[in-house]
Amino acid sequence: MANMEQMLLKRLNDDFADVVESITCGVGDEVTAVVRADAIKSLCAELRDRADYSFEQLIDLCAVDYLEYTGEKCDPAKRFAVVYHLLSIKHNQRLRLKVYISEEQPSVDSVLEVWRCADWFEREAYDLFGVLFYGHPDLRRLLTDYGFIGHPFRKDFPISGHVEMRFDPEKNRVVYEPVSIEPRVLVPRKYHEDNRYLGKGEEVNNG
Repeated sequence: MANMEQMLLKRLNDDFADVVESITCGVGDEVTAVVRADAIKSLCAELRDRADYSFEQLIDLCAVDYLEYTGEKCDPAKRFAVVYHLLSIKHNQRLRLKVYISEEQPSVDSVLEVWRCADWFEREAYDLFGVLFYGHPDLRRLLTDYGFIGHPFRKDFPISGHVEMRFDPEKNRVVYEPVSIEPRVLVPRKYHEDNRYLGKGEEVNNG
């Protein structure tokens, strides 16, 4: 007998086949639908308002950078994704929506008019990943400084950043300067012999 998640998957396929590119049922039977970027706002409004869906709450919204995902270079047209986690209290169901956006133009419509709580979620995704949300009334940085350069959760963002800031007592203000620290080596410089990492039957020769 089909469970609730399988029934939800079938209904999404039947009702939104023109805007949903694929639907899967993953770990924990949570349904994930990949949606066309230009349809996300209208689809979210329908999923909220239609009684047979009633996804009243946006639990989370985040961005993902697929650069060199699984060790391979990603498709530039699908480098980034915006992921929406929805909850229907009425039907006790969850749904994940995913929208792929390009490296060249990482932008998608804001869903702030559908769920007010999307406000800071979208600001965070903009700040950390550089995703632009059309229609957001106040898309400012949220976690980094206003003078911060770049988006620190992108996988090609340097660990040391681009600039550093300090208070200049002579100028009596904060100043920004090029990074002065040298890049750190994050792997050990010397490896020691250790029996735990030997293959079966191998021994360390301490003589």
